[in-house]
Amino acid sequence: MSLHRKDFFGLRDLTADDIRYILSTAETMKYVLNQKNKKVPHLQGKSVIILFYGQSARAKLSYELAAQHLSANVVDMTNSVHSMEHENLQDMGQLIDQMGADFIILRHPMAGAAKLLADSVGASVINAGDGYNENPGQSLLDLLTIREQKGGFEGLKVAIIGDISHSRVSKSNIWGLTKLGAEVCVSGPPTLLPPKLDKFGVTVHYDAREAVNNADVILTTRMRLETQDYTCLPSLDEYKRFFRIDHNLLKYAKKDAIVMHPGPIQRGIEISDGVIDGPQCLINDQIANSVAVRMAMFYILSQMGGGLL
Repeated sequence: MSLHRKDFFGLRDLTADDIRYILSTAETMKYVLNQKNKKVPHLQGKSVIILFYGQSARAKLSYELAAQHLSANVVDMTNSVHSMEHENLQDMGQLIDQMGADFIILRHPMAGAAKLLADSVGASVINAGDGYNENPGQSLLDLLTIREQKGGFEGLKVAIIGDISHSRVSKSNIWGLTKLGAEVCVSGPPTLLPPKLDKFGVTVHYDAREAVNNADVILTTRMRLETQDYTCLPSLDEYKRFFRIDHNLLKYAKKDAIVMHPGPIQRGIEISDGVIDGPQCLINDQIANSVAVRMAMFYILSQMGGGLL
């Protein structure tokens, strides 16, 4: 398996069997989380450093809880990043490495930052989001939620709606879903769709109704309000008119279709209030799976990672 490595950068380099193994391990971790005593000793004596150059309370909390449930020592260096901005990423990594860290959880605005850091340290690096490239942890919890609800991926039609260009989660989901056998359709404003997206095994629609037609799963992206300028999007009102997931758009999907969002959600923009509060929206299920997925990532690297054996 290609998981015999010390680092975890994304789903692009994983096989379908690798992804299934991670999801199965996450299901085992959910069993652990359902016990009264949620702590297991798999990372006892190991240290986990959280190094976030971008804010994300949800992701940071899920990684921190996951490490603590596995009995690791956790140090959050997020607040120290701003006081050490004069140090480049590799120097920061080597500083952490020399202090004996076993894992570094990195979120960084530059695509490829996790790989750059991993090449200069002995610790295992987990990519918690690098620029507009990938966010494998969020994608894996999406995949786990889909598998729990739909039983698998073969034959599923999944629609990804919104700002694909700036959504690293969508890119990870495209890699994962296509490898697992799902049919993936994407739709969004033309200015927010990457060029040559169809080369990655997905079907591109500029009409969201065509993308969600007969869909089993609808994944939405978070609209980055800072991208709302005249070169990307004329107005949020126009976006909501054509791409917001509401009951009118859901009529085109299957009756048992599920709706998901990476969070934090902006009510009324990506998804209407009626759909958010309805039974088809599984945002809470996604949140519930977040810690189990991160526990699985830690556990697998601790068993297979070259730097930890």
